[in-house]
Amino acid sequence: MADDVMMDLPAEVAQAVAPVLDALPMTQAMGRLVVPEAAARQVLPEAAARQVLPEDEAWQVAGGVTSPIIECVEAAVADGAIVSRPALVSGLWLYVDELDRSHVVSQGIDDATGSFWHGIMHRREGDFSNSHYWFRKVGTHPVMVDIDGYDPHQLIDDVEAASDDDHGRDFDQLVALQRREWQTLFAWCAQVES
Repeated sequence: MADDVMMDLPAEVAQAVAPVLDALPMTQAMGRLVVPEAAARQVLPEAAARQVLPEDEAWQVAGGVTSPIIECVEAAVADGAIVSRPALVSGLWLYVDELDRSHVVSQGIDDATGSFWHGIMHRREGDFSNSHYWFRKVGTHPVMVDIDGYDPHQLIDDVEAASDDDHGRDFDQLVALQRREWQTLFAWCAQVES
């Protein structure tokens, strides 16, 4: 899957994000529909909101990922190919479930793409009405036609109805759609902002 993500990216962007995708492959990223710890991190100090797990379980950390992966993202967003492209920065933070960091960036992007990332972030934190609001601001976006079976408002409703405890067929399909949504939007942002 990392190869699928990389093949749609300009070389300089692919090089900058390769360590992130190697450390946290797409098949392990964004495996939860809602990251409930995001709201807790807004209230609790970061250290209290995180659990420390063995490195091989990094992608499963409640409330985010472990430090080595965060360090990979910090290096990627500081890279010259990424640093001046806030849509890519916002997307990378979403990729590793760092919703607060993504939110700070997406709030400063005053266009449909920024609203798209903003809407995804609110859906992933479980603030479904706010997610609908941001997707209404998006209206239509070129990326939407490139994602088979994609309706952002239906996805919000389906995620709200689903349970992260229920790893049935619908859950798996929603996670797969969430990953395609991220991959398609990130690749589009990398191409358009090149």
